[in-house]
Amino acid sequence: MVAIIDYGAGNLSSVKKALDYLGAESIITDDKSKIKSASHIILPGVGSFGDAMESMRDRDLVDTVKEVAVSGKPFFGICLGLHLLFEGSEESPGVEGLGLLKGKITQIPKNNGLKVPHIGWNSVTVRKGDGIFKDIEQNSFFYFVHSFYLTESEGDITAATTQYGVEIECAVEQGNLFATQFHPEKSGKAGLKLLKSFLEREEI
Repeated sequence: MVAIIDYGAGNLSSVKKALDYLGAESIITDDKSKIKSASHIILPGVGSFGDAMESMRDRDLVDTVKEVAVSGKPFFGICLGLHLLFEGSEESPGVEGLGLLKGKITQIPKNNGLKVPHIGWNSVTVRKGDGIFKDIEQNSFFYFVHSFYLTESEGDITAATTQYGVEIECAVEQGNLFATQFHPEKSGKAGLKLLKSFLEREEI
């Protein structure tokens, strides 16, 4: 069973539809016991960093999310869900994130002639091809919607990058933790392949 964490700020239905298409049993839930008992956990996210953390705190989910994220079970953050794994974001100064990974979440520069937010398809350079990118061809395209991005991550966690005026660390992997800046559930065949690879991961 895959638990899609419902904390009031996620792209929940599109993620579930993609999992349904792949034949995976899943549930959208904010029930702590169901999240803890799931075999795989997905933390989606749309909106602002500060609002998301506030909503997670209001539902008393912060400790539960941290617990399952370090449990060894496959855990996947999508878009804002990637940002939330870090200590904080330039988007919401002073707001503490989950603090599970180290890196800088900063705004995409607006002086490079490109539109912000970044919305659309970008090719991705795979750095780690033995995790969720194992069946993904180099320079495959994925769908992005974001104004903030990861840079200066610590600990050799970057699994893939893309370019949008600056280099964007668009995917990370560390142990059982996976996260992407792009939306795999909206990224066609490549996105479905990536989700399938995640579903095939086992608890470590």
